[in-house]
Amino acid sequence: MGELVRAVRDANAGKQGKAWLDELVWREFYANVLWYFLHAARGAFRREYDAIAWENDVDKSTAWCEGRTGYPIVDAGMRQLNAMGRMHNRARMIVASFLTKDLLIDWRWGEKYFLQCLIDGDVASNNGGWQWSAGTGTDAQPFFHIFNPTLQGAKFDPDGKYVKRFVPELARVPIEYIHAPWTMPRDVAQRAGVEIGKDYPAPIVDHAVQRERALAMYRKK
Repeated sequence: MGELVRAVRDANAGKQGKAWLDELVWREFYANVLWYFLHAARGAFRREYDAIAWENDVDKSTAWCEGRTGYPIVDAGMRQLNAMGRMHNRARMIVASFLTKDLLIDWRWGEKYFLQCLIDGDVASNNGGWQWSAGTGTDAQPFFHIFNPTLQGAKFDPDGKYVKRFVPELARVPIEYIHAPWTMPRDVAQRAGVEIGKDYPAPIVDHAVQRERALAMYRKK
């Protein structure tokens, strides 16, 4: 490990090299967390969050795993994971937030599924990432920080290329509707060859409603 760090520094790799070193630091940090705080391997690092009353709906969990949530950026991420065994870090954060704070499903379900699929799966890094997203870990984002999947898609996949690559049934959907295809007028949907609820699922939850439910759930812990 030390040799790799020295090689990157000696190569004067610039911004990319620094980004790689930053990720390496996170990897080592999460490994140390599990070494010194064994309870975090099976439960929340911040133990009070073990009291969260997750809903753990099996059907919703299955839809998430299979990329059938009706939210294109979430479905694209999960389909990439299933097909390739990897996923960009931003997509990982989006799908993790969606599972825990939109579907109200225990982060450990997602942690387990990721390890089953990831070709770069690492127990400590995976655990740390999921606890960050769920708001239960050491450096976790606040529980009230909840990603809006539609806005995340528009911001990080503005041209819809990522969605259209992994959710091909939406390939002809105009860019202005790609991250919220259920809002397409009927004539637009017909031209795109997509019937919501048939060719592509309608959203399995209402994000605005679930956000408020998630906030209440966390506050009751």
